[in-house]
Amino acid sequence: MPDPARKILHVDMDAFYASVEQRDDPSLRGRPVVVAWRGARSVVCAASYEARRFGVRSAMPAIRAERLCPQAVFVPPDFTRYKAVSRHVREIFARHTDLIEPLSLDEAYLDVSVTKTGLSTATATAQAIREAIREETHLTASAGVASNKFLAKIASDWRKPDGIFVIRPHQVEAFLAPLPVGRLPGVGKVMEQKLEELGIATVSDLRTLGAAGLEARFGRWGRRLHELSLGIDHNPVEPERPTLQISSEDTFERDLHLDELESHIARLAEKTWEGYGRELARDPDRLARTVVLKLKTADFRILTRSLTPSERPTSLEQLVRIACELRARVPLPAGTRYRLVGVGLSGFIDREGIPAAQSDLFGEPFEPHRVEPHAATP
Repeated sequence: MPDPARKILHVDMDAFYASVEQRDDPSLRGRPVVVAWRGARSVVCAASYEARRFGVRSAMPAIRAERLCPQAVFVPPDFTRYKAVSRHVREIFARHTDLIEPLSLDEAYLDVSVTKTGLSTATATAQAIREAIREETHLTASAGVASNKFLAKIASDWRKPDGIFVIRPHQVEAFLAPLPVGRLPGVGKVMEQKLEELGIATVSDLRTLGAAGLEARFGRWGRRLHELSLGIDHNPVEPERPTLQISSEDTFERDLHLDELESHIARLAEKTWEGYGRELARDPDRLARTVVLKLKTADFRILTRSLTPSERPTSLEQLVRIACELRARVPLPAGTRYRLVGVGLSGFIDREGIPAAQSDLFGEPFEPHRVEPHAATP
């Protein structure tokens, strides 16, 4: 059963980017605002609730959003402002607990089983946080309160915008029973289709198969599905999640051939290298070993190619060279055109976990200014 002693919040800012734009520009209030660059290659970063009534959603192609809502006001994103507001919101969280797990600029999990403020309930803490956000940022946030992370996330969406919803431990099974199985974390469209073929549409239907039946069909994931159907999730709030990948990507104005990508790879590698420098400044003992090249074809097929060299990349020049060389591993015809390219660093390892025999491979210090930016561009 869910652990009643745990008190978890999921706090989610309402239509965050669009709300910041409406706050800072009174002429936008009450109007359908779409945060996106105009153009065939742009996607929607955020949509105000006025725009959502027309079916506009985040990650939708901007051109489709314009067709759905011709009267929408398109505003280019300003991430500098959004990050500043996000920092302020996290400062408000930190007044109540140090156990904060940010998911993005606009949402986070908080473990408030024990708080700094001494408020008597998790609901009171959630309400205090929402009130502080409203007073100090002039924005609204919704909150979910539950005994674990996945329930809290479902709850935060229940009374959006500007709402709070509490799922108490004794209510969990009844609350989950009528929900579509797609509301469970990890159940995507493919899994949803497989379950539908078994006659399973709701969480209640899922329970009828039992742990053994689900495990027989789906292995360990089946047992996890059974636990989720009962509201069981022991994953803790993790304030310091280790970095898994640092990357930069870009969509082109026109589709390009593979041999036209070198300058774009160099430009994106430079941005990734700068991000890696910031990560190392925060945690000098986490070292990246793997270079990743991501491509998206004109027909939206996504490919990734990666290489873990015998010596980790220690300069921008090396990152550019390896990323460009990875193009040779792309198995598509020479005439294929690409709409997006990305360059990343992954395979992070703790310096102290490197075997002594390999220490010479990791002894060279990170040198963010070893290669001047113009030298990396062919």
